[in-house]
Amino acid sequence: RGLVRAKHFIIAVGGRPRLPDVPGAELGVTSDDIFSLPSAPGKTLVVGGSYVALECAGFLTAFGYDTSVLIRSVPLRGFDQQMASKIVEYMEEFGGTTFIRKATPERVERLDNGLLDVTFQVNGVEKHDTFDTVLWAIGRDPATAKLNLASIGIEVDANGKILTDDEDRTSMPNVYAIGDCVKDKWELTPVAVM
Repeated sequence: RGLVRAKHFIIAVGGRPRLPDVPGAELGVTSDDIFSLPSAPGKTLVVGGSYVALECAGFLTAFGYDTSVLIRSVPLRGFDQQMASKIVEYMEEFGGTTFIRKATPERVERLDNGLLDVTFQVNGVEKHDTFDTVLWAIGRDPATAKLNLASIGIEVDANGKILTDDEDRTSMPNVYAIGDCVKDKWELTPVAVM
């Protein structure tokens, strides 16, 4: 630990993948974990409709794994829905990815044979399927909790997202914040590309 002095500071701590509040969620992995699995993922259920969910489903399918995507509402929310529909259509027809729409996960249980039994609702009907891997891609939470930003007067919302102005300034005029840790601004990929 030491003292750091500077005229300006930038907070860009990003976020961590969120797990759902369902029994057995800890049996799944996140997009942060998928590349460090001890063995091939096998038949995989990707839960979520974000660009991270579809990206992961796309490369898993391309690698030859039986991949399904469980989506609660619309894919790629916040993006042009005509283009989102085209992407999903392409993934289904040419890629072979299966989409389970209007569905929510209820629980995950490890079976004696090591497979994961996933119970989910589709249009109010309970269904089951088994997978080797469940990948949660349902969003990210800002990694700001351990920063104790309130102690230096930086305002955050109830979820820990940092409030900034149009120039990325926080409530401290010499402290800026960008990326996944900021409320109502561009997140991970768009900021990295800029």
